[in-house]
Amino acid sequence: MHLAEHIYQASALSDLLGIPDEKVNEDRLYRALDTLLPHKKALEKHLKERLGELFNLDYDLLLYDITSTYFEGQAEGNPQAQRGYSRDHRPDCKQVNVALVVSRCGMPLGYEVFAGNRHDATTLEEMVGHVEQLYGRAGRVWIMDRGLVSEKNVQFLRAGARRYILGTAKNALRKFERELLSQDWKQVHEGLEVRLVPAPDGAEVFILCRSAERQAKEQAMHERFEKRIEDGLAKIRASCDKRRQKSGSVERRVGRLWERNSRAARLFDVQVEVNAQGFTQLRWSKVESWREWARRSEGCYLLRSNVTDWTPEELWRAYVQLTEAEAAFRVHKSDLQIRPVWHHREDRVGAHILVCFLAYVLWKTLAASCHQAGLGDEPRQVFEELSEITLVDVVLPTRNGVEIRKRCISQPTEHQRILLQRLGMRLPTALERTEM
Repeated sequence: MHLAEHIYQASALSDLLGIPDEKVNEDRLYRALDTLLPHKKALEKHLKERLGELFNLDYDLLLYDITSTYFEGQAEGNPQAQRGYSRDHRPDCKQVNVALVVSRCGMPLGYEVFAGNRHDATTLEEMVGHVEQLYGRAGRVWIMDRGLVSEKNVQFLRAGARRYILGTAKNALRKFERELLSQDWKQVHEGLEVRLVPAPDGAEVFILCRSAERQAKEQAMHERFEKRIEDGLAKIRASCDKRRQKSGSVERRVGRLWERNSRAARLFDVQVEVNAQGFTQLRWSKVESWREWARRSEGCYLLRSNVTDWTPEELWRAYVQLTEAEAAFRVHKSDLQIRPVWHHREDRVGAHILVCFLAYVLWKTLAASCHQAGLGDEPRQVFEELSEITLVDVVLPTRNGVEIRKRCISQPTEHQRILLQRLGMRLPTALERTEM
């Protein structure tokens, strides 16, 4: 609707496409969506091959991540629109989950749309099947974060002889408590160390990672939550001292305090008792063994992989490429405005997300073109600079009263000319004007 009402008539699209402004409306664009969606798989395959040729891309690493986008309205005509864990902090809205696979440089290969209440870990088999149907297996390495990992998924990847590098849950570090005390760590760069721990059966390796920056962040977080809990418990005890309260009510207040500050909740051992006078009393102590473990594990995280012929540095560097998938979602939600979704029909929602996927392909194509041209890899700056080039109508009156109109393009500045030259683009001097 925004395209039909504003963007089309304010741009050169009518000249480039040969379709006048008055023929572009929301009905026409909805029909275009309906026509586009059936070609999703063919488009994904074509773009993967074409982009690989243009930029000599490697598809040895496949980065898999999931985000969500929410709806305005009830979306009652879309069974996929459900309430679930909202990464947009909109639990009040229905949503769908969007799973995306990108290459190590962030170039998108394919995506799938899942119901909004679908757990991330249950999507893996379908997404792997979708990608392998399009491109085959070819010995690629799948990389994904801990939210997508379950033992069932690990067995699925192993059963198909697929290679993987996976994040793990924080509590998995407990099994490696002795290893955390070792001095045999390798520095990847300043503030980041890794250590390789082979699994007993030799089929996997575990990579312990220790980040100084992450350690400082987690330590500050624990201290902040510890103080909040201590202050909260003191307030609850003070209220118990002032008047008689039911023990159940006090326990619920403690529970809510735990829920808000769960990062440090296990540091406290709390007892709620009723004394002989019928007053509820609150006592607590700190579990120093938990604090000791927290200090030891702060800044540490664990990866697991069945790629046993890489160094721990290579495994870590491959895993952190997941930031490319996260960056893709940020661009989708900011520059490409994938949210909120205003469509209600399932097929229209699917087409809307496909348009956003194609727009992101264009975004990454421009970024890769900039990189090749030595202009960095930030499309926003290029967009801002080239958006100053305008289209103008030159009106030439004649003696017989007939006006000659010629649609011309403004002359680029020196800086714009350099950008266009580096990108291998040439501006036409004029465009054929569409008769209205």
